[in-house]
Amino acid sequence: MRTLNLGILAHVDAGKTSLTERFLFDIGVIDKLGSVDGGNTQTDSLELERQRGITIAAAVVSFTINDLVVNLIDTPGHPDFIAEVERVLQLLDAAIVVVSAVEGVQPQTRVLVRALRQLGVPFLFFINKVDRLGARYEQVLEEIASQLSARPIAMSAVRNAGSKLAEVEAADMAKEPHLGAVCEALATGDEGVMDDYILAPYRLTPQRLEHALADQVARGLIHPAFAGVAMSGAGVPALISAVRTLLPSRRPDPDAPVAGKIFKIERGWGGEKLAYLCLTSGTISVRDYLDLPKGSAKVSAIQLFTDGRIEKTTRVGAGHIAKISGLSGARIGDSIGDQDSSRSHLHFSPPTLETRVRPARPADNAALWLVLTQLADQDPLINLRTNEDATEIFVSLYGEVQKEVIQATLANDFGLEALFEESTIIHAERPIGSGSAVEIIFREPNPFLATVGLRVAPRPPGAGNSFAFDVEMGQMPTSFYRAVEEAVFETLKEGIFGWQVIDCHVAMTAARQSSPATTAVDFRRLTPLVLAAALASAQTTVCEPIDRFQLEVPTTALTGILTLLAKSGASTTESVITTGTARLEGTVASALIQGIQKQLPGLTSGAGVLDHSFDHYAGINGSPPLRQRAGANPFNRADYLQRIR
Repeated sequence: MRTLNLGILAHVDAGKTSLTERFLFDIGVIDKLGSVDGGNTQTDSLELERQRGITIAAAVVSFTINDLVVNLIDTPGHPDFIAEVERVLQLLDAAIVVVSAVEGVQPQTRVLVRALRQLGVPFLFFINKVDRLGARYEQVLEEIASQLSARPIAMSAVRNAGSKLAEVEAADMAKEPHLGAVCEALATGDEGVMDDYILAPYRLTPQRLEHALADQVARGLIHPAFAGVAMSGAGVPALISAVRTLLPSRRPDPDAPVAGKIFKIERGWGGEKLAYLCLTSGTISVRDYLDLPKGSAKVSAIQLFTDGRIEKTTRVGAGHIAKISGLSGARIGDSIGDQDSSRSHLHFSPPTLETRVRPARPADNAALWLVLTQLADQDPLINLRTNEDATEIFVSLYGEVQKEVIQATLANDFGLEALFEESTIIHAERPIGSGSAVEIIFREPNPFLATVGLRVAPRPPGAGNSFAFDVEMGQMPTSFYRAVEEAVFETLKEGIFGWQVIDCHVAMTAARQSSPATTAVDFRRLTPLVLAAALASAQTTVCEPIDRFQLEVPTTALTGILTLLAKSGASTTESVITTGTARLEGTVASALIQGIQKQLPGLTSGAGVLDHSFDHYAGINGSPPLRQRAGANPFNRADYLQRIR
């Protein structure tokens, strides 16, 4: 059978989970609709999700539409939980992007569409809530085209938008005016369609148009846009039909070698690790051994997502998603077999906040560290660090909502009362120039039985860190080269001023050993000293995170808002003033966003709306802030050597 990994993505409160619930109801997977407000939806299963009415963790539901098996993945819409979204996107065959007909395109919508286009994932739009006051279907289509660099084509006709009398009809592609609009949209990727529209319209059968539309959707050239109301179901049947006919599916081979990806980890009732595995080829049975990056592991149990439920089974075939028990060493992102890694380079913005966490009872410090380690294991984009004697624990965050969720999880699931201090901004260091250093074996002051030479150079902003071997390989055991690479990335976590070094390329330029006395430990311990010297030669500048903001306020409050932005050092790049409303877009230091949010209600009588997301890092003026180190400091040679001994 054909299979389709389908993601439903949206900015928070656009109606994503409600659409998922309506999908399952209309298809017959569930016989009673749940609601987000009622806390009884199929995919929001966590107690915190039910209490808060938001999706925190990705959820999977599998069902069948005729000959198509759909693995539907509901993802969080709140930007604080972007880590959940990142790992899901790499599994998708296609996606539905939900946009509110009232709010239109929002910051998270831009982030998600940009990621889908980067990955080459086909997608279509569902413009939800056309019955709400202020709904504007046509204008939202224009926003999608202008702000998302997408090519939406209207697949619905809406009457009485913005009222409870709103009606949604599927556009008839075989009749005007939809026929002309569809042909014009398809002409960019298929000139024959426009030729037939003008010269031989009889050739444009519904089947021909549907095939041409599906082909261009699969190639990412066009993005059908459906309208509706997820709560009432209006417009949803046409969307379900499009999932079956317009989105590209696969025919995975269950007899091929095993390949798949682990995209989520959770804990069972007994604390055992359960790995969510998306199997792209082959078949896995209980008691099979799977090759993981940390070694082989034996499958002890399988729970398969199928027909709207999860059930125990003894085997799972390609095209399905299952929970696998027994993989104690598994981590999120682990690939099994020859899984395609072309999508593994997608990266969302890093967390820009950090908070210190301490237990209400000092005796619980070790237990708190253990539990937070488990939570970090489930969410690898959230960093956890401690000082050298483990008396202080720090957690990095995407936002304050995430902090509240972690605090509630510790209390509800583990019985640990934890106190979270006020969040602080996470800075970064970027190399200013190039630098190099080398330590020669048997030559002072090198105390290790190894030679290591490293060269560092800046990379373009946002490019991330990279490593390369500019030495002849094969002179030493592979483990020695691996030790250098691992030590480089570990050392880059704390630069000259204690912040993580970003956008830095490191190349190994010299390597030598003394067999059989040299071990990988020699290279692992020498590398931080050499890299520290190279970074000191190149020098680094401390950078602060900058957010891009969108601000919508009444025009009567515009003067006060502009004054506030000026005092905050914000840079306004775009402003649009319409009847009674001003929309401002620009950039501002992330550290000042909270202050703007606090003053916004008072300046706008509660009518102001602020959306923001990380945009880039920028160098700061003045004395660079320092960060307390978690371990030995290779930038202080004497201290480093004393500590590692």
